[in-house]
Amino acid sequence: MPRIGLFFASSTGNTRRIAKAIKKRFDDDTMADALNVNKATPALLASYSHLILGTSTLGGGQLPGLSTDCMGGGWEEFLPQLKEVDFSGKTVAIFGLGNQDKYPDEFVDAMGEIYHFVVARGAKVVGQWSADGYDFIASKALVDDEFVGLVLDHENQKILTDERVATWLKQIAPEFGWVL
Repeated sequence: MPRIGLFFASSTGNTRRIAKAIKKRFDDDTMADALNVNKATPALLASYSHLILGTSTLGGGQLPGLSTDCMGGGWEEFLPQLKEVDFSGKTVAIFGLGNQDKYPDEFVDAMGEIYHFVVARGAKVVGQWSADGYDFIASKALVDDEFVGLVLDHENQKILTDERVATWLKQIAPEFGWVL
């Protein structure tokens, strides 16, 4: 069973908390520590054949980063460093946080940016998620009427977070060779 790399960027700490909650469900042989991308290197990320990538979406649909007051850097700075990484043969699952009430026109757009970035470099993305149960206008994270990964609105639907994470992990388990 391949070891999974779990990388995230968080602007408020919510994405970090979700990443740590995901990590707690697995032992160290299965999953590496949840690592903020501001502490990661392209070589470290590239060393994993299976990845879970997490992001928040900031107002206006931006990736978290230094220019948007992220905690020490984020995807905005890290994605350009990954331009030379070949994602062919890598299985990637993405989760993202957004606020559908405050930002319905760019709901979880950052997730869509990460998705398009890794797909353009050959990744197989798993863990698509239904848009049912969300109330928003537009999202770059929608492909064929489904989100490209797990969507969490921790501000407005916090009560659903744990159940959604558990359901999503069961969904992606076969793609990652897990037994849950």
